Amino acid sequence: MGDRLNGKVAVVTGASSGIGEATVRALAAEGSAVVAGARRKERLDELVERVSRDGGKAIAVECDVTDEQQAHDLLQRAVEEFGSIDILVNNAGVMLLSTVGKSLSDQWRAMFEVNVMGLLYATDAAIGHMKEQGSGHLVNISSVAGRKVTRDSSGVYAGTKHAVNAISEGLRQELLEDNIRVSIVGPGAVDTELPDHITDEEAREGLSGLMNLERLQADDIADAIVYAVTQPWRVSVNEILIRPTQQPV
Repeated sequence: MGDRLNGKVAVVTGASSGIGEATVRALAAEGSAVVAGARRKERLDELVERVSRDGGKAIAVECDVTDEQQAHDLLQRAVEEFGSIDILVNNAGVMLLSTVGKSLSDQWRAMFEVNVMGLLYATDAAIGHMKEQGSGHLVNISSVAGRKVTRDSSGVYAGTKHAVNAISEGLRQELLEDNIRVSIVGPGAVDTELPDHITDEEAREGLSGLMNLERLQADDIADAIVYAVTQPWRVSVNEILIRPTQQPV
């Protein structure tokens, strides 16, 4: 156990697996109290038990970030349980890759609702508390696709992540005088569940090259998040881009 985040309170969305789960463990290991939010409550409960066994402090809150009230309630729960919100990690996301022209508007809508609107709902709820306490740190999980659009069926998904980057930069400028830092973490190919949800077979085949690489692990991204949030207060790490060593784009 470390102590770089002793006394801090963090909220992590999409915490039931992958990067979110790893981030909960990493922040708790540095002394932060963590509110783990996601839809799969059973997985969250297992995660909280693991954190407790390792000497950390965390609670599980069932939350669908696409529901504005649930997102607001998640942040309010952090205040009620631990008294503040120092760090918000907007990690909840979906990656339903497909080219436009296949009438998959339900999937486009799902990506924007989770990746963009869910982030905004949670952030909106956090900012008031952070302003009141005079500090805070927003960490938004983007993607390599937020910087570069390729022909691997990622246009709509990339659009959501470009939006995350633009919103994050806007927040950085809006919140300068409130002492609230904003960081973007943009992973390349990570070994998580995200690709399993793709229904478009052509899109799945287009990812085969990346799937054959030695992909990043969720812990690698969690380590980057810990790096960003443990810097001296004069330091604002605005963006971290992380690719597997052999990822070409």
